[in-house]
Amino acid sequence: MSENITAVSLFSGAGGMDVGFKNAGIKVLMANEIDKMASKTFIENHPETKMIVDDINNIFPVLEEYRGVDIVFGGPPCQGFSVIGKMDPDDIRSQLIWSFLKAVEIIQPRAFVMENVKALAAIAKWKDVREEFIVKAKEMGYGCIPFIVNAAEYGTPQKRERVFFIGIKGEEEFGDKFLELLYKQKSKAPTIRELFKDLGPAGTERNPKTCSAKITYAERPVMRKIPYDCLMFNGIGRPIDPDGYSRTITASQGGNMTLIVDEEFLHNPNANNWIQEYYEKLVSHEVTPKFAEAPERLRRLTINETRRIQTFPDDYVFCGAKTSVYKQIGNAVPCNMAKAVATAVSEFLNS
Repeated sequence: MSENITAVSLFSGAGGMDVGFKNAGIKVLMANEIDKMASKTFIENHPETKMIVDDINNIFPVLEEYRGVDIVFGGPPCQGFSVIGKMDPDDIRSQLIWSFLKAVEIIQPRAFVMENVKALAAIAKWKDVREEFIVKAKEMGYGCIPFIVNAAEYGTPQKRERVFFIGIKGEEEFGDKFLELLYKQKSKAPTIRELFKDLGPAGTERNPKTCSAKITYAERPVMRKIPYDCLMFNGIGRPIDPDGYSRTITASQGGNMTLIVDEEFLHNPNANNWIQEYYEKLVSHEVTPKFAEAPERLRRLTINETRRIQTFPDDYVFCGAKTSVYKQIGNAVPCNMAKAVATAVSEFLNS
């Protein structure tokens, strides 16, 4: 644990990254978030941290007060870089990575951690952006290396890859050492069936039904090698394999983007696997896709289930309407994933 390490949290959202950093023993002194409902959730769960509700570009003078904390961390909005978005370099949200770097320049921490979508580190379209970010960090005195991290390898039942730009003041060749510390944090995540077992079916006391979006068959299904990768239903919410991990929980949960589970097979492994059977019928042309409602045993994920997939504590309080809560959970960095990165950074600093 790293009780003596302090941090400032930016683009804090509902506080998922902060849960991880605090669980790694890091004391978060201040947080910043522009979204009023997400910041209300943050304040409810992190009363010991000062929350400033404002545009980051308006609070640079305030950041002077935190000059010299150990770590600055945060996840600037990623929609401008995301492959499921418009990938627009002029999207105003794409400019916020520079605001993050400006905050680092003001605070001058020993290290910084910036989370974003994998695409920012992995695709050619953003090569100039990531190289410029790394060069600017170097000009400020920070070695900076992007690391792609898979949440499923760090105690999170979700196939979610993200990039973490790690900056260490006065260090350039720290990649091997950091990876060694990060890999020490790897832990096996429970399957979705194991994760949801004690919650019970949707509509029960511990698992209220919070998504009423209907599930209909896709008239033109997109078929792939395994059923859980197919688009067999209208909406982009694909079915989840109960004996595997979830796909990425997105900010657009709550409607047709919400992932799908087979209630009967989820809570009874001896029941027939309806998704697998329907897939096989489509492949063999035993059924013809047509617009109709799917069986009631198929349903969308509840808030409590998405909360668990993102590894928030069960008692974490979310403020706002259901759509806002789904958005806050989907926008968050998974807590366990954040804890692994935070622990590796703090151990590097302590060494």
